Amino acid sequence: MTPAQLSTTIVDGLTALVEQGALTLPDGVPAEVTVERPRQKGHGDYATNVALQLAKKAGTNPRALGELLADRLRAAEGISDVEVAGPGFLNITVEAAAQGVVAAEIVAAGERYGHTATLAGQRVNVEFISANPTGPLHLGHTRWAVLGDAIGRVLAAAGAEVTREFYINDRGVQMNHFADSIIAAALGRPAPEDGYAGAYIGDLAKAVGEASPGIFDLPAEERRAAVREKGYELQLAQQQAQLAAFNTHFDVWFSELSLHESGSVPETLARLKELGTVYEEGGALWMRTTDFGDDKDRVLIKSDGELTYFASDTAYYLDKRGRGFDRCIYLLGADHHGYVGRLRAMAACVGDDPSQTLEVLIGQLVKILRDGEELRLSKRAGTIVTLEELTDEIGVDALRYSLARYPADSPLVLDVAEITRQSNENPVFTVQYAHARVASLLRNAADLGVEAAPHPELLTHEKEGLLLRALAEFPRVVASSAELREPHRVARYLEELAGTYHRFYDSCRVLPMGDEETTDLHRARLLLVQATRTVLANGLDLLGVTAPDRM
Repeated sequence: MTPAQLSTTIVDGLTALVEQGALTLPDGVPAEVTVERPRQKGHGDYATNVALQLAKKAGTNPRALGELLADRLRAAEGISDVEVAGPGFLNITVEAAAQGVVAAEIVAAGERYGHTATLAGQRVNVEFISANPTGPLHLGHTRWAVLGDAIGRVLAAAGAEVTREFYINDRGVQMNHFADSIIAAALGRPAPEDGYAGAYIGDLAKAVGEASPGIFDLPAEERRAAVREKGYELQLAQQQAQLAAFNTHFDVWFSELSLHESGSVPETLARLKELGTVYEEGGALWMRTTDFGDDKDRVLIKSDGELTYFASDTAYYLDKRGRGFDRCIYLLGADHHGYVGRLRAMAACVGDDPSQTLEVLIGQLVKILRDGEELRLSKRAGTIVTLEELTDEIGVDALRYSLARYPADSPLVLDVAEITRQSNENPVFTVQYAHARVASLLRNAADLGVEAAPHPELLTHEKEGLLLRALAEFPRVVASSAELREPHRVARYLEELAGTYHRFYDSCRVLPMGDEETTDLHRARLLLVQATRTVLANGLDLLGVTAPDRM
């Protein structure tokens, strides 16, 4: 019996009491009831405070409601005992057979275990990183590469239809500076003012020349346009390759320039004028964002006729909505707090309710330490540490997991030695080692010819029960991670699960020793081990981290 199944049983019990006239709930029976694992031993397998929550509405006291519901639940299939504790908490003990069935259900579900329909029917766009295509990805992008990807994964696991999107800032003066920097490097000149520095520019100049022989001999304006296009193409391809190697994948790479070439920006301005949310002043066109909580109105077209980034941002948001996304999630860096109000106001100006259609997550800074010193300089990019260098130094799994296990809004300091150490003090090692240990046991079982089989009534040991209840929690952890946009909950759950499994293994022998005969208990425990492997692998996959069979 999983927490979700027990919640349904409690709801059914409340419904029966209402139908019998034993209970009155003016607002109706809740659709679901929160069921938790008690922290204290001896308080049953699960606990709920539903009696405390409903007593006032029912016109009774919590303990009386608790006793009424407890009598009903004691007769329910799969429940062996219900105790009413304190002011009205219900401590519920599940029958061993009902609890043990979870192992077989998990193995049968396989890769789908943990997936729910919590967010079914929602179409969600998750935009993250969105770096300029003018240089390599760096530490500042790395946290969002992990969290944006993991948020997309847990949203999909919770039933949402998810599109992960990278917005390419390929329009604007920075693209000319980029081209001029490449040309300067190719011709042996100093980088121009406001240009880009770092060894990567020299590498890119060489690559551009090799890909398009004679490109640097073209007339100045023609050369700039050609170098801009080819440099952009090569740099974007490098970003895409780096992210793929980092196990971060996008469904859409969206060009800012395409908004202007397609006519989306003029269409957006026309729509805003129809809605009456723009005005002209000082020769510029402004959006009335202060009407919707922004600290100041925002310029869409400057007095010299130049379009602002905010005009592109507005057109881009409307493009997403036009593609059918119910909710647009933006993941922005620590220096973008001011964007929250203006983006919400922008959504309101185009006629949307931003609380329903738009969400902005702000991530805090990450520092990486090596030998007690912060990594600041890059061999290839000058003043930034690149994603490629970080993965070479730390490894994809260690870096991804270490970044995923903390909330986005918490500043983070990671030590290279600590997150790469192969010991139980390192969380990523602990979880991956648990999976490898499980895989090793399953290989040994195969060598011995021992096959798993469901005998749930035999899984009565305390440590078996603790492991079963931990495994049963996984779908709820995934659902809450999706609803709260907090994939770190999956990481912390996996760490707790790994410890629970190790304690089970130390107390409950899974395979027969020597000439010992294989029993149904061995088979039942082996099924429990298979279920543990499934959950560990599924959880690591939600974080974009591999589940190794050997370490």
